[in-house]
Amino acid sequence: MEDSSSDSPPARAFNGMSVFPLTEMVIDGTSEVWPTFGRPISVSAVLKMDRHGSFVEFSRIPPPGAEVEKVELFTRCYLHLSQVMKAGPKLQMWTVNDSEDTDGPSKMLAFGLQFGLQKENDEFHSAIQEHRNNATKLETVDSGTMSISTENKFERKIESSSAKMYFHYYGQLLHQQNMMQDYVRTGTYYAAVIENHADFEGKIVVDVGAGSGILSLFAAQASAKHVYAVEASAMAEYARKLIAGNHPLSQRITVIHGKVEEVELPEKADILISEPMGTLLVNERMLESYIIARDRFLVPNGKMFPSRGRIHMAPFSDEYLYGEIANKALFWQQQSYYGVDLTPLRDTAFQGYFSQPVVDAFDPRLLIAQPIMHNIDFLTAKEEDLYEIDIPLEFKSSVAARVHGLACWFDVLFDGSTVQRWLTTAPGSPTTHWYQIRCVLSQPLYVLAGQPITGRLHLIAHSSQSYTIHLTMSASSIIPGSNRVGTLQTSTAKLDLKEPYYRMTQSPAFAWSQQEQQQQVEELPAPQGVVMMQQPFSADNEDVNQDLQSQQFVVSNGLQLPQHNPQQLQQYQQQNFWSS
Repeated sequence: MEDSSSDSPPARAFNGMSVFPLTEMVIDGTSEVWPTFGRPISVSAVLKMDRHGSFVEFSRIPPPGAEVEKVELFTRCYLHLSQVMKAGPKLQMWTVNDSEDTDGPSKMLAFGLQFGLQKENDEFHSAIQEHRNNATKLETVDSGTMSISTENKFERKIESSSAKMYFHYYGQLLHQQNMMQDYVRTGTYYAAVIENHADFEGKIVVDVGAGSGILSLFAAQASAKHVYAVEASAMAEYARKLIAGNHPLSQRITVIHGKVEEVELPEKADILISEPMGTLLVNERMLESYIIARDRFLVPNGKMFPSRGRIHMAPFSDEYLYGEIANKALFWQQQSYYGVDLTPLRDTAFQGYFSQPVVDAFDPRLLIAQPIMHNIDFLTAKEEDLYEIDIPLEFKSSVAARVHGLACWFDVLFDGSTVQRWLTTAPGSPTTHWYQIRCVLSQPLYVLAGQPITGRLHLIAHSSQSYTIHLTMSASSIIPGSNRVGTLQTSTAKLDLKEPYYRMTQSPAFAWSQQEQQQQVEELPAPQGVVMMQQPFSADNEDVNQDLQSQQFVVSNGLQLPQHNPQQLQQYQQQNFWSS
């Protein structure tokens, strides 16, 4: 890196810290540890700025009495390439992607920064954030026609700690593999692109949140003129490597490391493609980035894949699930736990367990009313529309039951010129990595067949890239032996979509017996690379039903993998995925 900091603002210096290196990974070469072999070394830090952006210059401080007392430059870390996280009162963890400011191989640098006092840690961390925010960064990509703007809408509404964890998660190959191995998801995207070849041929495409770059490669396979793959996490480097290994498609794909809220492109896009869906469709708040990309990059009347999303909701009755959650709080009913009375925390623990949405795959027969749905049109929705989502609930119970809460799932539409294709996460359909989600009431409602159930599902976005869920459900009690309406039953719940209870390891209520599994396997034809998707519960209009009945998804390279042992299947897929 050249030193062009002579014209920068006055530098700020900090002392009293030690670096203990963790690792230096050379993406295009080997992995090695720093020559200090993990031993901490004393450093000073100076905050500076040059034409590349703001950076921290760490200098090695020789120990007292050393023969050489000269302060040596240890390393320079540009803040737009660095993730800094407080790991303790006196500890920071740094991860630096050094790929864009060096002429050599791409490198990932990780180290810890130890302070003598908590105050010093707090002051240095605050100074870094201030220095980062005040910097004017211009980052060129390829020919220099694409750059990063100073305004960052993402950082204004999202906590930095949440964003760091988010991008760290999606910067790991194992999580990308988990999504890619969701063959309902990946196969539906592939079919939607390839079957609508005419929409992509000769067009400019932007892949929003490109991840591994798989959707960009699909677009290139469909003869896109050029694809700009925008990815904010460290996965951008792996995407470059994957795309470079798929010649000649790579000649028509440019990977841009940055946020869609920041990057500038040399031309407008005819099509946006993205996988912005989270649990309950809106979790992780990436839909907002998808809409921002639409406003910034898409030509008038351009296409979006997907272009529409729907949240489906229905009341459910599940005594087993309710008992499972309630019984967790039994631990806090102990009056003599090693001589300690735990009961003062029992009520708090009880409510805490019911504040977690349940993520799992459930039997659609647990639903006790026809679902309703809430539409979000990605082509016309405003970013602000997703800050707060208010959905009125109105159902009619089909059976007499205890209502334990509200079940939710979603689907999205790929509105191609040739083929319209839906990707659904409905119960009863092939399971995806999104599963379904259920909001469980701590106080169930009692209803009879035909009885109305009303309420409200109110989602409020928060800065941890998720939503607070406020659920209210009501039903009028019926006086036995008469048609008169008694008192109104109402139950409420406040849940955090960011902190769900992942219940996927539980055996689903509708699990087949071994005999039924064998019968299903025997009735299936030999796989030809695709499997028909089942129709989801509740599609309530005929054209949607026809679309869903015709959906397909790609199986694992057409191999007939063992279906009777899910754990063995998962291990096989993980071990053989990248060599397929």
